[in-house]
Amino acid sequence: MPGLLLATAYTALLLYLGRRMALFRRVPGIRGHGLVLLFGLKLLAGAVLWVVYTQVYPDRATADIFKYFDDSAVMYAALWDRPMDFLRMLTGVGNDSPYFTERYYLVMNNWVRHYENNVYNDSHTMIRLNAVLRILSHGHYAVHTVFACAFSMVGLVALHRALAPWAKGMERGLAAVVFLWPSVLFWPSAPLKESLLLLGLGLFLWGALHNGRPRRPVILATVIGLAVMLVVKFYVLFCLVPGVLAVLLQRLRGGGIGRYALATHLGAVVLVMVSGTLFPGYDVLELFRVKQKDFIGMATGVGSGSLVEMPLLGDGVWGFVRNAPHALYMTFLSPFEAADRGAVGLAGALENVALLLLPALAFWRRRSWPHMDRSALLFTCSFLLLLALVIGWTVPVVGALVRYRVPLLPFVGLLALLLVDTRRLPTFVARLLRAS
Repeated sequence: MPGLLLATAYTALLLYLGRRMALFRRVPGIRGHGLVLLFGLKLLAGAVLWVVYTQVYPDRATADIFKYFDDSAVMYAALWDRPMDFLRMLTGVGNDSPYFTERYYLVMNNWVRHYENNVYNDSHTMIRLNAVLRILSHGHYAVHTVFACAFSMVGLVALHRALAPWAKGMERGLAAVVFLWPSVLFWPSAPLKESLLLLGLGLFLWGALHNGRPRRPVILATVIGLAVMLVVKFYVLFCLVPGVLAVLLQRLRGGGIGRYALATHLGAVVLVMVSGTLFPGYDVLELFRVKQKDFIGMATGVGSGSLVEMPLLGDGVWGFVRNAPHALYMTFLSPFEAADRGAVGLAGALENVALLLLPALAFWRRRSWPHMDRSALLFTCSFLLLLALVIGWTVPVVGALVRYRVPLLPFVGLLALLLVDTRRLPTFVARLLRAS
């Protein structure tokens, strides 16, 4: 009961602060108390996740929503016993020693990876964040859920604002495909990486794609979003960069976007191929190969119920090209293989139906090529394809893959809106898509 009361108090405070933030004022396609209702829906989703992982799957040691929360208790305890230890762990300065490893990190379950590599361990970010939140929550999980919902809500509103200029006249439909995917509702509503990822994604794109004179809030949003994405699933940022650069170059220099997109994507390919030479120890292709092997090894070790057999990535670029079709199959079709593996598997399969049907139906009722926004279409397809390949190349577990796809889902909806001709839709459907 104290945790629920504290969570209610923080919810009221966050709603009060939100009403005074420019980000939440006059959001295209969302009227009245729509944002409050959406925030309430996220809180409800967070509560449902808590019920699922305490009543349906009660093994706390394997419950994803608790792993960073529980590990943060070890770091938080140092705040009162050894405050300098807490500060060093929080900042990462002076904490790389056997003392910290034996006293703190080996006690945690997720600080030390089973398969270490040169890439920053973003689990550290989540443990540190939850340790700081414990100062406010006094160890009550419900408060962490409230803040996770707030982080992802800020990100989703910023993302909606960033994409709204590409969906003029269909802002209500855009709000639906940004906020209402089941995976977007649920996974970022718990103290998991997805909550921070959406925060970074939304703020970065809102700032980077802002069309007009840069203002201080926009610049600040870009910097914060960039910083967050660099420490939480940074590969999503790398998948965004070629498309974002192409759009910005077109705005700066004019002309068709095709040549700019060709230049930025070829540049990205060359950079990936020479990454090992430029940055020893950070060969991107080798990191992907290691990530895939580690993921398969970990899933096999714990006996994952949604492990899907996938071909290993071979040496060189050709190994990735050869496995690209299977990677796209993994990202867009493999959830159907887990439909019979519990309620979570069934939910993922049903969401996958919508993921495939929306673009297909929109293409069936597509607008003519001259009336399509080619810049938006190319940017969206670029991000979808690059992120789908990265996920499909490296993630063999459907349960994890569905979570990894969270940042991809709003762009699937955007693709459908960019393709569809509302004049070829039934009147009531067209009205649902339009701005209120």
